[in-house]
Amino acid sequence: MPSTDYAGANNNHRLHAKISTSRRGGCAMPRQIDAVMVWAVGAAVAREVRMSVAVEEKDVNDVVEGGEKKLSKKELNKLAKAAKIAEIKAQKAAQNQGQTNENEGEDVSIGMYGSYGMIQSADKKDVVFSHLNKISANIHGQEIWVRGRVHAIRTKGKTCFLVLRQRFYTAQVMLFVGDKISKQMLKFVSTIPKESIVDIQGRVEKVEAQIESCTQKDAELHAIQVFVVSSSEQRLPLQIEDASRRADNTEGLAAVNLDTRLDNRVLDLRTTTNQGIFSLQAGVCKLFRDTLRERGFVEIHTPKIISAASEGGANVFEVSYFKGSAYLAQSPQLYKQMAIAGDFEKVFTIGAVFRAEDSNTHRHMTEFVGLDLEMAFNFHYHEVLETIGAVLINVFKGLQRDYADEIAAVGRQYPAEPFEFCEPALVLKSVSLELPSIFVTETSFPHSTRERHRYPDAVKLLREDGVEIGDEEDLSTPVEKQLGRIVKKKYKTDFFILDKFPLAVRPFYTMPDPHDPRYSNSYDMFMRGEEILSGAQRIHDAEFLVERAKHHNIELEKIQAYIDSFKYGCPPHAGGGIGKKILFQ
Repeated sequence: MPSTDYAGANNNHRLHAKISTSRRGGCAMPRQIDAVMVWAVGAAVAREVRMSVAVEEKDVNDVVEGGEKKLSKKELNKLAKAAKIAEIKAQKAAQNQGQTNENEGEDVSIGMYGSYGMIQSADKKDVVFSHLNKISANIHGQEIWVRGRVHAIRTKGKTCFLVLRQRFYTAQVMLFVGDKISKQMLKFVSTIPKESIVDIQGRVEKVEAQIESCTQKDAELHAIQVFVVSSSEQRLPLQIEDASRRADNTEGLAAVNLDTRLDNRVLDLRTTTNQGIFSLQAGVCKLFRDTLRERGFVEIHTPKIISAASEGGANVFEVSYFKGSAYLAQSPQLYKQMAIAGDFEKVFTIGAVFRAEDSNTHRHMTEFVGLDLEMAFNFHYHEVLETIGAVLINVFKGLQRDYADEIAAVGRQYPAEPFEFCEPALVLKSVSLELPSIFVTETSFPHSTRERHRYPDAVKLLREDGVEIGDEEDLSTPVEKQLGRIVKKKYKTDFFILDKFPLAVRPFYTMPDPHDPRYSNSYDMFMRGEEILSGAQRIHDAEFLVERAKHHNIELEKIQAYIDSFKYGCPPHAGGGIGKKILFQ
């Protein structure tokens, strides 16, 4: 007895797959399906099923050798009915295919579109690809190859509009049915799922009216060849357009909530905003590193698993370490200072920082990348303060100069006023430094000391603006923002430095102010009313360091190596640390 496993139907699918594609130029290309062949295959399937049914009906009550029971008469009738339906469908498909082929005419674009299939590095092609941002009126008439994602697609009559995306750049691509573009090619392109990766060869054409929906506004690409590199699923868990809505979303259009973004992080990362943010973060690290190297700083890499909490024991992650305990580093602080004691003079490091803090605000993160530096000075910690200010200003200028496209990409979703800063940086500190005149020179301190304001004067400014705050109270986030608004209005800058913080709110290794022990030789730096960097002069005397550590109830045996590093002579030094992500919040 022949088996009823639908082998004929399976063969039909394989045959259909074979006649539906061919290889041309190393790529799988769609071909027309012959109407007669479609009908013949369908008829063959129907005949095979009917033959199977006839044989089964002959001995419906028999038992095959081996004890397997045959299908019942009812089941066989169902098979026969299914075969008849399949034959009718095959005939209709053949008729429809014939009508489609007749309506669409000859495919003049065969070999100019299709799908590569899975690229397994079988061969290497000498195709030169252009970056999407090169599409402009300046190269009008040139033919180029580009690779990108299908961001949006729309078909209208014999025209197909496609928006191609490459990181934070977008460009419009157009196809017109004509001598070289067939209806079949237009139909193929119109069905490419969004987020698929495609290769397109086209001619750059200048446009009369700017294309407002794309970053490339004065030119578009008229497609000649289109090939799918990697196809996306038709249904996406989130739409890139929705994930890119302006933060204010005044039009009330669909947006994507945070949970959906995080559950589909790979898709969310594709937005032009995220592409811009990550490029800007890389730019900050590059500019920070390059500027410090030019000033003679040495990059070091500090341990992240340490024996003692570097900030005094609070907000640290404790981990098991073989038979004992260890901590994830809150900062590279202790190791930076030990490097200075080791005569490195100027050091910096870029690396992971861990804080066991509740995420009460966007500024509280359990893990982030820190940019830290430490520097020996001659007589006054303002030598370091001013160096840090100059380094950050150089970073700001570099971002504006080299990363304008990335800033614009972020600004489209999160619009903001242009960032303003003065050079050199504004330092808020009012009272004279009370140093011997030989130390206070124009060369040593570009800013006049009479124009500087310290922490109490910032408190005074806030009180005048209606804020209730104590003399030695730390600044909360809302108060920082209010101070930023006051400074912006008075000094026309979004970046400033606040000097002389209360000693009680600083770590144990912070040097106290020599004239008022309630305050310290410490400073914070602010952008748009939020603290981005905290720094200070460090205690470089071992005995005084022990005294301050005891005051903060720190177990000396856990930081003994750190204390010992100052017993053999250490230059006065200061530094600071900045969270990379905080710059973008």
